[in-house]
Amino acid sequence: APDCPCNKWLQTSNLPKEVYQHLACYVPKIYCLGPNLNPQNEDLLAPLLLQSPLEWYLCGEEPSVGLAKLEQNNQPSQLCGHVFKVGEPTYSCRECAADPTCVLCMQCFLGSVHKEHRYRMTTSGGGGFCDCGDTEAWKKGPYCQKHEPNISDSSQKDPLANMSEEMIARTYNVFSIILKYAVDMLTWDKEDELPEGLEPPVRGDTYYCMLFNDEVHTYEQVIYTLQKAVNCTQKEAVSFATIVDRDGRKSVRFGDFQFCEQAKSVIVRNTSRQTKPLRVQVMHSSVVAHQCFALKALTWLGQIIRYSDALRRILCQVGLQRGPEGDNSSLVDTLMLCDSKMWKGARNVYHQLFMSSLLMDSKYKKRFAIQFAKNYECLQSDYVKDDHDREFSVTDLSVQMFTVPSLARMLITEENLMTTIICTFMDHLRHRDLQGHFQFERYTAQQAFKFRRVQSLIGDLNKLKNVLANVKQLCVSSLQGMDPVVRQVGQHIEMEPEWEAAFTLQMKLTHIISMMQEWCASDERVLIEAYKKCLSALTHCHSGFTDGEQPITLCMCGHSVDTIRYCVSQEKVSIHLPVSRLLAGLHALLSKTEVAYRFPEQLPLSELSPPMLIEHPLRCLILCAQVHAGMWRRNGFSLVNQIYYYHNVKCRVEMFDKDLIMLQAGASMMDPNHFLMIMLSRFELYHIFSSADCRKRYSRENANKDVLQQNNTLIEEMLHLVIMIVGERYTSGVGQVESSDETRREIVHQLCIRPMAHSELVKALPENVRTIIQFCTIPIPNHVLPPPVLPRFGPLFASLVNMLQCDVLLGILGAVLQWAMEPSGGHWSESMLQRVLHLIGMGLVEEQQHLIGSADDDTNFSFTLKISRPGEAPANTPSILALLETLQNAPHLEVHKDMIRWILKVKLIQISLQSHLIGSMVRDKDKAERKRKAEMARLRREKIMAQMSEMQRHFINENKELFQQSLEELDPSTSSTLDSCDSTLVCVGPRRWCAGGSERRQMVTCILCQEEQEIRTDGKAMVLAAFVQRSTVMSKNRKRPPHNPDKYDPLFMHPDLSFGTHTGSCGHIMHSHCWQRYFEAVQAKEQRRQQRLRVHTSYNVENGEFLCPLCECLSNTVIPLLPLTKTSCSSEQPNLSQWLSIISQQMKALLSAHRKAADAEGVDDMDGVNDCPPPDGFKLDYTPKNPYSSTIKEMLTTFGTATYKVGLKVHPNEQDPRVPIMCWGSCAYTIQCIERLLVDEEKPLFGSLPCRQDDCLSSLTRFGSACWTVSSHTTVQNHFIRLLAALVPDPRVENTPCILDIDMFHLLVSLVLSHPAILCLDSSGLSADAAQLHFLHLITVAHVVQILLTSIPEEMRMEQESGGAEREEEENVCMLYNTLRTCMRFSGLHEVSSGWHLWHCVKAGILPYLRAAALFFHYLNGAPAPPEFHTLGAGEWEALCGYLCLPSNLLQLYYNNQELMEPLLHGWCSHPGVLPGLQSSVALIRFPRESNHLIELPGDYSALINQASSFTCPKSGGDKSRAPTLCLVCGAMLCSQSYCCQTELEGEDVGACTAHTFACGAGVGIFLRVRESQVLFLAGKTKGCFYAPPYLDDYGETDQGLRRGNPLHLCQERYRKVQKLWRQHSITEEIGHAQEACTLRFQIFK
Repeated sequence: APDCPCNKWLQTSNLPKEVYQHLACYVPKIYCLGPNLNPQNEDLLAPLLLQSPLEWYLCGEEPSVGLAKLEQNNQPSQLCGHVFKVGEPTYSCRECAADPTCVLCMQCFLGSVHKEHRYRMTTSGGGGFCDCGDTEAWKKGPYCQKHEPNISDSSQKDPLANMSEEMIARTYNVFSIILKYAVDMLTWDKEDELPEGLEPPVRGDTYYCMLFNDEVHTYEQVIYTLQKAVNCTQKEAVSFATIVDRDGRKSVRFGDFQFCEQAKSVIVRNTSRQTKPLRVQVMHSSVVAHQCFALKALTWLGQIIRYSDALRRILCQVGLQRGPEGDNSSLVDTLMLCDSKMWKGARNVYHQLFMSSLLMDSKYKKRFAIQFAKNYECLQSDYVKDDHDREFSVTDLSVQMFTVPSLARMLITEENLMTTIICTFMDHLRHRDLQGHFQFERYTAQQAFKFRRVQSLIGDLNKLKNVLANVKQLCVSSLQGMDPVVRQVGQHIEMEPEWEAAFTLQMKLTHIISMMQEWCASDERVLIEAYKKCLSALTHCHSGFTDGEQPITLCMCGHSVDTIRYCVSQEKVSIHLPVSRLLAGLHALLSKTEVAYRFPEQLPLSELSPPMLIEHPLRCLILCAQVHAGMWRRNGFSLVNQIYYYHNVKCRVEMFDKDLIMLQAGASMMDPNHFLMIMLSRFELYHIFSSADCRKRYSRENANKDVLQQNNTLIEEMLHLVIMIVGERYTSGVGQVESSDETRREIVHQLCIRPMAHSELVKALPENVRTIIQFCTIPIPNHVLPPPVLPRFGPLFASLVNMLQCDVLLGILGAVLQWAMEPSGGHWSESMLQRVLHLIGMGLVEEQQHLIGSADDDTNFSFTLKISRPGEAPANTPSILALLETLQNAPHLEVHKDMIRWILKVKLIQISLQSHLIGSMVRDKDKAERKRKAEMARLRREKIMAQMSEMQRHFINENKELFQQSLEELDPSTSSTLDSCDSTLVCVGPRRWCAGGSERRQMVTCILCQEEQEIRTDGKAMVLAAFVQRSTVMSKNRKRPPHNPDKYDPLFMHPDLSFGTHTGSCGHIMHSHCWQRYFEAVQAKEQRRQQRLRVHTSYNVENGEFLCPLCECLSNTVIPLLPLTKTSCSSEQPNLSQWLSIISQQMKALLSAHRKAADAEGVDDMDGVNDCPPPDGFKLDYTPKNPYSSTIKEMLTTFGTATYKVGLKVHPNEQDPRVPIMCWGSCAYTIQCIERLLVDEEKPLFGSLPCRQDDCLSSLTRFGSACWTVSSHTTVQNHFIRLLAALVPDPRVENTPCILDIDMFHLLVSLVLSHPAILCLDSSGLSADAAQLHFLHLITVAHVVQILLTSIPEEMRMEQESGGAEREEEENVCMLYNTLRTCMRFSGLHEVSSGWHLWHCVKAGILPYLRAAALFFHYLNGAPAPPEFHTLGAGEWEALCGYLCLPSNLLQLYYNNQELMEPLLHGWCSHPGVLPGLQSSVALIRFPRESNHLIELPGDYSALINQASSFTCPKSGGDKSRAPTLCLVCGAMLCSQSYCCQTELEGEDVGACTAHTFACGAGVGIFLRVRESQVLFLAGKTKGCFYAPPYLDDYGETDQGLRRGNPLHLCQERYRKVQKLWRQHSITEEIGHAQEACTLRFQIFK
């Protein structure tokens, strides 16, 4: 366009000035014109006025055309580079990834070979990109199918070759200006001025009070401060705080300078009392406007370079071009060095730009890595001072460079990166003692925070793999001997010393030290050099370790050794010995790689001082032994924690294991007698075993029991240490083992402790064996054997076996065995003797192995001979074998006899190996002979059994007549009994089964007082604990708006069952007065609890909730138990026509009487109401006597009021006319739920319900039949009149719903349960049973009509042949359907010619109604169910019809009373709501109603994560939700656990999930938190719990929180269990149990 500024820019000689003028003119006009920083017009005007001219200038033509050309000529990169969004799934191959940071996006993963490998799935926290196409990131399979390189284009060309020089120049100019502008504005620190050239033409007095984020102040503090500072509402303050946390800053006030400065002073004053204040700046609106556009400009740069790699290359050049200040002055350097000064949103934008530009270009990635390494020290220093998380720091980009081997090697060799990292680390840890050891004592909170951040340096060091590590540079020398401890004697330590920092450092360095050892093992020269340097460092650390120590000489068993006097219990001891442990690891590698044998001249093995090597590791292990013996109790928990972590799997490999290896290395180079004497000296046990009368122990120490016990424990620990030194051979290099042997042994040891799940087992294993766990097949033996056969030692450690036969150890073993001769006195312990026997067994097993291999190896291991030799004169002590032979008969050693006998037995075997071999051959021959005899015996038994079976068959055949006669005698009695039962098993009508007196009598026991009580109408009330809740489990319309509880009329239930009231019970029975006392006690306890800090959450007493006293099941009311009603009726009852005539007359009389009464009270009603006399025997003024006792009446009122209160969510009001309606509705809804549950679980209708549900339905149904007695009779009669008018249309009754809007089963229950209020006025002999039957017949016909109107599909399936039995039904249903079409005047019903289809639609549609009716009348009248109902079978239809006293052909109900039914049919069809309902666009409820299911979940969990990653918060302007949560009931995705989506519900602010439960589940919800893989149950506003998710890994375990990252797949069985809880209405109960369990754990551990 002529007026486009790009025309002027193309001709100018000073382009930066022109662009800046354009920006200075338009940016303040577009951005920051009011309080809101992001109005909608910004997104419209900025591309048009600011970005479009830049694109025109860059392309030289229409941007859409020019950019399309660039994209077409571009060669797509082989790198995927997809930048991950928050919560997006990432995949890492455990087999092929170079390191755990190498990940793939979902699309690349599905198209790669890694999906068939062992992979790890996690969710991204945002940032980072897909490594597909990076050959250094993958050992194999670096490309997916999409990014597979083209072989023809193997030569990589310069991307700038396809671009004209003019366009390159224009692009360079634009990128230089825009990037410099963005960098200047984002790093600008002046609040009231702008850089040169950007001053606005007109400067106004408008400012923003800008609040910045920090990680110190909490949400609540910020919200409270904002409410006081800017006088906003809590909702506005929450919105401000949410945006500040998300974007890093937010304007909280807009106006003149003074106005904003006032808000700033209030914020600073209110947040500076305990911590540093919130950062607040008063910024001019033009400065804020340019900073906003600077972010848009960086985003625009990131978008524009996607069109071409050439544009990306030019942007990289511009960014890394050296500035006028010299080194480290490029725009990229400026951004990095100012990172900590920028807010969170700005950091995120430029980090994304770096990843999409510098890190996607291999050439400039290297240059960027060099600049990053040069600035590393400064960047880390800034990060340590900053308070933002590492994911928002530029230092987090180190993972993108340090994990690339080629870059890492280049940075180490050329930029000396490792030295930089270590020196930076050491500089930040300046606290040292005089010996140069780190000191972490009395760290302040700020210093501890700084130390946690310094640990990130170790993480960077960890990323530099396959590189040389200088032992002196690793800070292990400063850790050697750190934090020494001294035993506290007399008084307990006053202050616990700092210990966590040292162990944290140790755990961070563990992986680095392990990797360095692996690298050393890969090259012999490196291993030798590392060993020398490590030995030199250890010598330097231990130089003078004997200074000040008194030299002593130890003598024992004819051997002597010179050492020093050192008592661990009196001197300083340190548990931190990394140099010693590093040397131990390298020593084992010398043995493993055989370097020690091939190059002995290059190793200083002859210079080694074994006493020096073993001294400090031995002190450390003795410290652990003394702690175990209770000698360091006064040193507090810090030492206990150190010992725990010393043995813990996190530190064990580089601490405990390496100390043991060092002891093994030292012992292998020493005389074993000398080693053991030094060890006894350090254990402070030398005086016990060196004395001449050591076998007569404790003649002088009997008085001090504590010393006795301590020494016993120390001897046990000392013997255990000997066992470990000789027996720990499963380290490669120490023993001749492979890595799989080590893994196998670790797993067997863990599983011997207890059974473990896979994840628990992996946690218990060291990291170096976790990767091969799946390859191990481990048979677990059924019994534990004596010492197992161990692998052979490596050559460097071979001499360790001589320790088992050395004189000192044999003397120790003999002394302990001599002590064990005494049965009492406490001079020895069972554990001590067990260890001694184990050592003797190890010696025998080792000798056996040497004997077997003696042909190939010259061995001198004679353990049997030495333990058989008695002591020398003058002591003449018995030999070890002699002592064992004596001990095997000692009665006090019964536990150890098996082991002693095994030793003696093996000793005999060891005498002659040849005789052993011969004996084994003989035993093999005997075994074969026994096997042959056993097989012959088996064949003989089979032959005898076959003969017996044949004899039985002959006997039956010969006496067939006798058997037949017996059967005939039995059959008639059985069949007659069954016939008589079948003839009486009818549950409704005059012919129904009636209970006898004994059958009606019911005895129950109160769970509180244990008193038995008979259920009687005039007796004490017995009640059943129950829980009433609103429900939408059967809802077919969850979008129906909630009713107004004050005006809603619940008399007629809609067929969509949009919400109902469900009643459940745990089945436990109490006296009403017992329950009242219990509930009053609970109320009193809760009133006292209010004074405590922690509020009970599993039940709310204010809502009437309590826990069942027996099972602690959540309850909120009680149901009174009532006996079966007595029925007496005359033999003759009116037929349907007569009965309907009588009931119509009664209704007319009642209606007339009620309206007269209303007129008398002054209520204006219909005029012209004629008096209608009542029929004979119908007394309008009769008031029946209530048959129930006062306590029962009270409980009837209690349950009715509770159902009304919960069902309608209103305050209790026992006088409300809706109370009985809600009780009837709850009864009907509960029965319908049970019926659907039985169908879904494929269980028979009767006999499969648990007792609790059976008792609940029985009590609920009988309560429904009695609740009218405590209500207003006039009210119940009015309800009955309205209910009957829906069935038998009556013009005098208004507002009657049409047949399409009534649930027929609810209508049946309500009519039957309200009819006693009418029947009590009748004295003519009409029975309730006849009325129940007539109600059932009428409503059944109405339901058939309802099904024909709504549930006949337009498309019919292929007609099937039907037998003659159903011809009548098909003809009848066709006739009825055609009659309906005639009544509807052929509108709304299509023509159907197939009677078979119509009949089967009717049967299928009405079956749930018949099943529910059978349950209802069964519990109401107590009629037992026929046997057919106790099993699933094909005869259910006939059995149901017979049980309900219905004809199998339900159409006979219509045609047998056609004259009566036709007017009713016309009345139903002529209702004004029927035709509009059939023609409405709203889907009709079709019968049978399908059971509701939880939503269908994908089989692979990653698909669900991917779906959730694209979900945006509906209230945060398109930002990704931090916690997307899926409703499993309706499938809605919600933004949970955030302030942004809070809504107001009943006057309270609640989260999105809580609000959704009330809209979707009537207060109960089931959710899946996608990113955490957790199922969340919610009930109400304050109750909830987590539940095991239905997604399992290949080991059958859940992964809540996705911590392990194993692939997860849907377990249908687990999901069905969740669905069953929902259908059973057990979610609230599950929450209650979970919260009670949490409360119990809290009380135990508090």
